[in-house]
Amino acid sequence: MNLSNLRPAKGSVTERKRVGRGQGSGMGGTSTRGHKGAQSRSGYSRKTHFEGGQMPLQRRVPKFGFKNINRVEYKPLNLDSIQMLIDDTNATVIDMNFMLQHGLVGKKDLVKVLSRGELKTAVEIHAHAFSASAIEAIEKAGGKAIVPKKEAKEGAAN
Repeated sequence: MNLSNLRPAKGSVTERKRVGRGQGSGMGGTSTRGHKGAQSRSGYSRKTHFEGGQMPLQRRVPKFGFKNINRVEYKPLNLDSIQMLIDDTNATVIDMNFMLQHGLVGKKDLVKVLSRGELKTAVEIHAHAFSASAIEAIEKAGGKAIVPKKEAKEGAAN
């Protein structure tokens, strides 16, 4: 084998279908589109979920549930991940900036501390919410669970 006799694999290369080039080609006249109807016209495009007239899936499946627009979504943060962070950094105060710097939360996240794991170190934790068992575990270890006051903007409006 050398460069002069290289060939593509059999059946891998096919010539494109040249439609509308006269009756002798076998693809003249209607250009393989059949007679009349929307699909024979130029500019036709089938709707994305069209199933040939069959009842489409999104209409066959029933609707259920709803999205509560008043739901407050918290980012969970467990005591075991806080303890790992304390072991790595020897921190005594964990606030939102500290969590943001260490990649535990995003800038706009609301954080809720949950009680999975064990806290062995006395530490002051600032978060938007705490579970009752998490507060108990933090205070048992000698630390404090602090929820920040409402934003200054809300206070200024009154």
